[in-house]
Amino acid sequence: RAGPWGVCEETAILHGGFLLAARLTQPRPLRELRKADWPRVGPPITDALGEIGARCPSPLQHSLWKKEAVAIVWAKVLLPGPPAASLDQGWKEDGFFSVGRMIPDVNHTVLFELVKALGAPRLFVQLLLALPQDVHRGELEHLVEYIASETSPSDIGFFLDVWWEVMKHKEGQEDATVSTFSTLIRQHGCESSLDDGLQPPKRFKGDPGSLNDPPAATSLLTVLIEGLKQTYRSIALPRMRCYALANLVELLSVFSELEPESSPLPVAEYLDKVSSVVSLWTSDTESQFHHRRLDEKVKEAERSMSLLSTAKLSREELFVGLDFLCSLLHAWGEELQGTLNSSEELCYESYRLLDALTTFGKNLVCFSETRGLNEDETRIVLELTQITKGFLKEISTSLKSKDLDTSLVSSVAMTIIEQKLDRHVEMCSIFASEKTWPFSKDWVDCLVKSKALFQKPELVLKLLETLVNFATSRQDKDGRELQMQVTKAIVECYTELLLTDKNKVISGVLASWGGPGLSLNLQVVMEGFQEDLNVTFNQITKSVSDEGLTRAVASVARLMLLYPEATVKQVCNLAVVNLGAHQFLAQILCSFPALSFPETHNDPGRPCSLVVRCLEEAVWGRLSTAREEEQFLEFLAFLMQPSSAAPLVSPAEVTKAFVLPYLKSDSAQIELSLQILSKVLGIRSCSEEHWIKSCHPFPLLLSLCKLLDGYTKYWHQPRDQLFPSLESKDLVLNILCQLCEVVRPEAAPSPELWVQSLAWLHRKVASLDWTIGLRLKKLYGDHFKNEVPATLFEICLLPEDEWTSQPLPAYGPGSGLLAWMECCCVSTALRETMLTLLTVNVDNPEEVNLFSKGFLVALIQVFPWCSHSEWKRLTHVVENLLQRQVLHVPYTLEYVQYMPLLNLRPFACYLQFSVLFLRGFQLLCSSSCSSWLPAEAWLHVVQLYCGSLTDLLGSVKSAAGPPSHPAEDRTSTQEVSFICIQMFCHVLHVAAMLPDKGCSEPLVVVALEILSQYETFSSADTSPSNTLRRANERHFLESITDNVSDKALRGTLLQKLSKLGA
Repeated sequence: RAGPWGVCEETAILHGGFLLAARLTQPRPLRELRKADWPRVGPPITDALGEIGARCPSPLQHSLWKKEAVAIVWAKVLLPGPPAASLDQGWKEDGFFSVGRMIPDVNHTVLFELVKALGAPRLFVQLLLALPQDVHRGELEHLVEYIASETSPSDIGFFLDVWWEVMKHKEGQEDATVSTFSTLIRQHGCESSLDDGLQPPKRFKGDPGSLNDPPAATSLLTVLIEGLKQTYRSIALPRMRCYALANLVELLSVFSELEPESSPLPVAEYLDKVSSVVSLWTSDTESQFHHRRLDEKVKEAERSMSLLSTAKLSREELFVGLDFLCSLLHAWGEELQGTLNSSEELCYESYRLLDALTTFGKNLVCFSETRGLNEDETRIVLELTQITKGFLKEISTSLKSKDLDTSLVSSVAMTIIEQKLDRHVEMCSIFASEKTWPFSKDWVDCLVKSKALFQKPELVLKLLETLVNFATSRQDKDGRELQMQVTKAIVECYTELLLTDKNKVISGVLASWGGPGLSLNLQVVMEGFQEDLNVTFNQITKSVSDEGLTRAVASVARLMLLYPEATVKQVCNLAVVNLGAHQFLAQILCSFPALSFPETHNDPGRPCSLVVRCLEEAVWGRLSTAREEEQFLEFLAFLMQPSSAAPLVSPAEVTKAFVLPYLKSDSAQIELSLQILSKVLGIRSCSEEHWIKSCHPFPLLLSLCKLLDGYTKYWHQPRDQLFPSLESKDLVLNILCQLCEVVRPEAAPSPELWVQSLAWLHRKVASLDWTIGLRLKKLYGDHFKNEVPATLFEICLLPEDEWTSQPLPAYGPGSGLLAWMECCCVSTALRETMLTLLTVNVDNPEEVNLFSKGFLVALIQVFPWCSHSEWKRLTHVVENLLQRQVLHVPYTLEYVQYMPLLNLRPFACYLQFSVLFLRGFQLLCSSSCSSWLPAEAWLHVVQLYCGSLTDLLGSVKSAAGPPSHPAEDRTSTQEVSFICIQMFCHVLHVAAMLPDKGCSEPLVVVALEILSQYETFSSADTSPSNTLRRANERHFLESITDNVSDKALRGTLLQKLSKLGA
C-alpha cells in the first residue's frame, strides 16, 4: 500500500466490519451509537480486527494493526469527512483521505468500546498523549464522562488501566503509527467542515505546543482524580478498590511535591520488587499478564517501577487529592483490611497498594517536616499519616513479606541482562556475585550471550571470585566442563578491557589469591598453561620492537590473569638469558603496575614484592655468565626507572632483597650485590625522605667498611676463602662515598639518635684499618677528628684541631711516608691536602735523598694493594712531586748506545716516571721481596703498571703535538721516538725481572702500543738522517728483544719490529 494510511487488504476487512456494524445501527448512524448498543453493534468490528490478527505473521504485527485500527477510528472521530467541494482535491493531497472515506463517521462510544474490547489501554494512552495539549485533555474528559455514565465493572477497569498507563508513559517512545496520527491531527486541526446538516462536533485548533504552556500531563492528572471522584461509588470489588487507591496514592506521591529528592532504589531491592511483581502475575490467573512470556512480564514490571514525574500537581491540587484520598481510606479502609487479611496471598493490585502506601507514609512524614504547612494542610497531612499507618499496621506481616523463589529472581535478573532492560548494567553486578545462582545452564548461557556487558574490571573480578568458589566446592567432570566454559567467557571479557582496567583486575586477583592467582584453585587454568606460556614468549622474543610492544602486552596480560607468578618468573628468566631482549621484556612487565602488589609473609626476611620474589626465585643465584649478570642489572635498573611508566620495584626493595643479605665477604653473590647497590644509589629518591633510611644505613656502612678492611689483607687471604676481587674495591669505595652523601642527619628520627648512630659506627670502625675512618669524614663531620698514625705528623704539618694521632704498632719509626701515601689514596681532596701539608726541605740534599728513597719503598708497599682509582691518585702524586722537583729520580742512560743530542727537558718528568716504575719493580722483584706477593698479585701489579704506561704515552703524545704537522715551536719527533725506545726497554726490563706467573699479556699489549707510537713519530721525521737513524734504532730494539726469555712475548715483539719501516 502507498503511505501510512493507504488502502490495503486489512483496511478493506476493517471497512467491511464497519459497514456491517452500520447496518445493525440503522436507522441511526454509527456516530450516534450509545453505550448500551455496543454489545449488538460491536461484534462485526471486533471480528474484523480478529480476522486481520489471524492474517498477521507475528504477534508484533498484530499489535501494530490494533494500534493502527484505533488510530484510524480516533482520527475519524476527530476528523469527520470533508465537504463535497473538497473531494476533488482531497484524494490528491490528503494521505488519510482514502482510508477515512472507507470508515463511516463514528463517535467516542465506538472508540472507547473498541479499545475496551481490544484490551489496549497502553496504545490508547500513546495515541492520547500524541494529541495536541488542549485536545488530549478534552478527549480524556470525554472518557471520564463516558465512564461515569452507566458505569460497569469493565468501565472501571478500563478507566483505571488508562490512568495507570498515563503514569507509566515515557516520552520519546512513539512509533510510526503514533507519529503519523499526531501529524494528521495537527495538520487538519484548523479545517472546518459541514456534517450533512447534523450538529457539528466540537472543533479544535492543532497546537504544537509553546514554551509557556503548562506541562501536558498536569491537566490530565486533575482529570483522572476528578474521574475517580465521579466513579468511586461504582467501585465495589476489593481488587478494583486496591487498584484505584494505588493509582491515586502513586499519583500523589510521584507527581507532586511530596516526592523527595532521593536516589533510586538499591539494585538488589529493585530486583526483588520486579521479581515480586512477576511472581504475582504468574500466580494470579485473573491478571492480564498471567499468560505473557517471562520477558514481557519483566518489561512490564520494570515500567511499573520507573514512574517519571514529567509534571507536578500544584499545592492546591495536591491537597484536594490528599483530602480525597483521606475520605476514600475512611470509606474503604476497614473493609479492605479485612479482605486482605482473610486472603491467603496478595494479588498484584493489593501488593501495589501496600507498597505505594508504605512509600507514601514515609513521604508524608518528610513532607510535614520540611515544608511550611498551614493549619488545614497540617491537619490533612497528620490525619492521612495516621490513617496510612493504621491501615498498614492491621495488614498481616506474612502478606507483606513473602519469600521469593530464588530461581525466579535469577531468571528475572538474567532476562533484564539479556534484554538490556532498565538497570541491566547494575544487574550484571548481582549476576556476577550472587552465590546461589551460578553455573546453572541458564546462568552460563546468559554469561556467554551477554559477555559484552561484563567487560568491566569490577564485574570480571566478581565473576572470577564466583568461579573460584564454585571450583572449590565442585570437582566432578561436569563441574570441570562448566569451569572451562565459564573461564573462557570471563577471559574473553577480560581481554576486551583497556590495559588500565586489566591492571585493576590483576590487582584484585593478587589481593585475593596472591602470586599463584587463579591457578591456586582452578585446576583447569593449569591445563596447557605451560605450553601456552612458552609459545607466547617464544613469539615475543622473536619480534622485539616498539611496534610489537602493544601486542606483546596484550598476550602477556591474559597469562598474567591466570597465573601471575609463573608469568613474571618467565619474563625474568628470559630477560636474563635472551641476549638483548631484557629492555623489551622490562617494558612489558612495567605495563602492569598491578605487579607492584605487596605480599605479606610471616617470614620478615622474605621479599614483600611479587616481582622481587620472582626475580629471587627464578634468576638470583642462577646467573652463570658475566653477560647474564649485566642483563640482570640492566633489567633491574629498568624496572626501577622505566622510561614511561611507574617503577615496578623500589630501590629499597631491591636493596633489602639482593644486597643486605649478601654483603659479606664470603658470599658468592657479593660482587653482583655491590653492582646492584651502586645502581640503586644512583636512583633519586621520589620523596623528601631518602629511601636508604629504611635499609639500615649504619649497619650497611659498617659492612662496607669491613669489606674495605678485608682488602688490606687481600693477598694474604686463604685461597679457599671467598672474597670480592680487587677490581671491586673501587666499586666499594664509590658506594661508600655515595652512602656518605645520602646518609645525612635528616635520615635519623632525631638529632640524638643521629649522634648515637655515629658514635656506634665510630666505635665499630676503630678496630678496622685506620684509613677507613678517613673515608667516613664526610659522614662524621665535626663529630670526630681524623685519626692517623703518629708518624704522619713527622712529615706533615697537620692542624691539631682536625687531626689527631693514634698509637698503631704497625707504624713504627720511618713509616710516616707510608701513612702519608695511604692518605693520598683515600680521595682526591685528601691527596691535595697531603701534597700541600708535606714538609721536605729541598735545600737539604740529604733530606731529599732520604725522602726519595723512602718514597720508593713506601710506593712498593702500597702498590700491590691499590685499586685502579687509588693507583691513579698515586701516579698523580708522583707526577706532582717530580714537577716540583721534591722527588729525586736520577735518569741513567743504560739503554743508550750513543749520547742523544736532543732536547729532553720537556719530557724529563715522563722519563723519570718510567724509570721510577723500573726502580720499583727492581726492588719488588729483589730477593728480599720476591716471596712477599702470591702469584695472582703479580698480574694485578703488572696491570696497574701497564695502565700507567698507557697514560704516560698519552701525556707524551699530548706534549709533543700531532706528529704529522711538526712546527718550529714544537718538540721534534726525534725526542718522542727516543722516549718511546726508553719506555720499551724499561718494559722489557720489567718483563725480564718478573717471576714466570703468566703476566706477559698486558706487557705485550703495552709494548706493542709503545712501538706503534714510536713508528708514528719516527715516520713523521723528515730530517736527512732519518733513514739511517731508524735502521740503527730498529737494530737496537731487535737486539734488546732477542734477550727476552718469554718466547711468546719475544716472538710477538720481533714480528712487530720486522714490519717497522717496511
